[in-house]
Amino acid sequence: MRIGRQDVPVTNPTKVFFPARGITKLDLVSYYLGVAELALPHLRRRPFHMKRFPNGVEQDFFHQKRVPANHPDYVDEVFVQFPSGHSTVFAIVDNAPALAWVANLGCIELHTWHSRVPAIELPDYVLIDLDPTSDGQWSFVREIALVVRDVLEGLGLRSYPKTSGATGLHILAPIKRELEFPDVRRFAKAIAQEVERRVDDQAVATTTWRVADRVGVFVDFGQNARDRTIAAAYSVRPTADARVSAPLEWDEVAAVEPEAFTLETMPGRIEAIGDPMRGMWRNPPSLRPRFGRLGLEPPSDS
Repeated sequence: MRIGRQDVPVTNPTKVFFPARGITKLDLVSYYLGVAELALPHLRRRPFHMKRFPNGVEQDFFHQKRVPANHPDYVDEVFVQFPSGHSTVFAIVDNAPALAWVANLGCIELHTWHSRVPAIELPDYVLIDLDPTSDGQWSFVREIALVVRDVLEGLGLRSYPKTSGATGLHILAPIKRELEFPDVRRFAKAIAQEVERRVDDQAVATTTWRVADRVGVFVDFGQNARDRTIAAAYSVRPTADARVSAPLEWDEVAAVEPEAFTLETMPGRIEAIGDPMRGMWRNPPSLRPRFGRLGLEPPSDS
């Protein structure tokens, strides 16, 4: 396949990746090329974690952090050292050919870090992940999301919701790259606790860490840690219907249904409404002056 100036191989293009919908590998690659302009701003310069489904969503998958040694020149890479002493070299997906290349490897999902090269210790957004504890809690997710928006708005932070593409909802607030993961996680925890306080019903919203003790939707702040990844905006998820992590307008959240957004429906949605996350990475604010508003000690300047 010719993409710009690059020839990108698509092996076994007719291999069925989503049997329930008859969606092939070539369909997946074509989808990602069609949304590349919208998806790439969320991927650029971020370590890319490969979760590979070489034979589609109904067969075995495996995780691969290290980029294959023989990757093409249009796929960049970054060396990462872990606290354990281990290290690896992640792929960096910065352009449409690289996006097609990882999709050809069976990377149905686009999993990335919350930080970008070269400052990989400094995340560039705060994430609140609303994760249902049991079936039938989607209405709670929508209700809690609006509370999260209000808390972030009160702190002077712009926020952008998207369906996770699975069972939950992600809310991202872009921030200046100046604080390390532990401080950002500490800030996110205080947000989650304020949301829990405002909802005031453990059967609806909880920050309880122990899974066995949860009843309501988990207002998850723990994803704001180093080496955690989420499925990026416009990522396809390995569901039978090829569901997509869909950016939303805030006025859609109260009635949104995640199954409405799939590989097949997303191009039409983009044509109709454009990109709700357009421009979200421009001029992010500093978190430093906002810690006190949540009753937190400000981060060290060192």
